[in-house]
Amino acid sequence: MEAPYVNLHIENKVGYIEFFHPNHNAMPSDVLAELKTKIHDAGTNDGIQVIVLKSAGNRTFCAGASFNELITINDKITGETFFSGFAKVINAMRKSPKIIIGCVQGKAVGGGVGLAAATDYCLASTYASVKLSELSIGIGPFVIEPAVTRKIGIAATSEMTIKADTFFSAEWAKNKGLYSEVLETAEALQDAVKTLAETLSSYNPEALKQMKQVFWQGTENWDTLLAERAKISGELVLSDFTKNTLKRFS
Repeated sequence: MEAPYVNLHIENKVGYIEFFHPNHNAMPSDVLAELKTKIHDAGTNDGIQVIVLKSAGNRTFCAGASFNELITINDKITGETFFSGFAKVINAMRKSPKIIIGCVQGKAVGGGVGLAAATDYCLASTYASVKLSELSIGIGPFVIEPAVTRKIGIAATSEMTIKADTFFSAEWAKNKGLYSEVLETAEALQDAVKTLAETLSSYNPEALKQMKQVFWQGTENWDTLLAERAKISGELVLSDFTKNTLKRFS
C-alpha cells in the first residue's frame, strides 16, 4: 500500500500542492499538519506566485476526517486537537498571501468540502460530487461551516448538512458557488487548472496579494472561531452515538 504524502513542486511560478492517503484521501492528523506546513511554505516562497491544491487519484478528492483516527479518540483534548488540524489548514489557506486554485477531480466529503470551499477559485470534474456526512455519524461540520457558508450561503449549507446521506452533483455545487468551473474529464480539468494558474502567475503579484485580502475581508476572527468549533466537534466525537457509528466503518 502506498504511503500517505503531501508534496509541493514548482512549475512556471505555480506551486502545486498534492496530498494523498490510500484510504480515499482521508485526512489523519499527520497529513493535516503537513498540508498546513506546505501551504505556509508555498505562501512564503518568492518563486511561487499562485498555489494549486489538488489530490492524487481519480475519483476521490478527499474523504474528510480519518475514521480510523476518530475512533481512537478517548478524551476532549485529543478530540479538539484532531479537529483543530482542519481549522489550521483552512486558516493557513485564508491567510496565505497567494491566490489558491482548487483542483477537485472527484468526490469531496466532509472536510474535503471544506478544503474546496477555502480555495479562492475552484475547478472540478463532473465526478466531483459533494457530501456533508457529519450529522449522520453524530458530529457536525462545525469547523468547515464558516468556509462552506462563505461560498454557498447558509441555505445551501443547511441543505447539505441536513441531507447528510446525500451526494450533491458537481453541477449543483457549481450552481451554488462552490465550484467556478466544471470540466467533463480529468484531463480537461488538469489542463484548465494549469492554464489558469500560469495565466494568474503572470499578473502583478502585489495586485494578487491585495485582492486575496479583499476576498477574505470579514474573516479576521476565524482563528478564534474555528478553534471554538474544533472544541465542539472534539466533545461530540466522544459520544456513544458517534463511537457506535464509527465502529461500523472500522
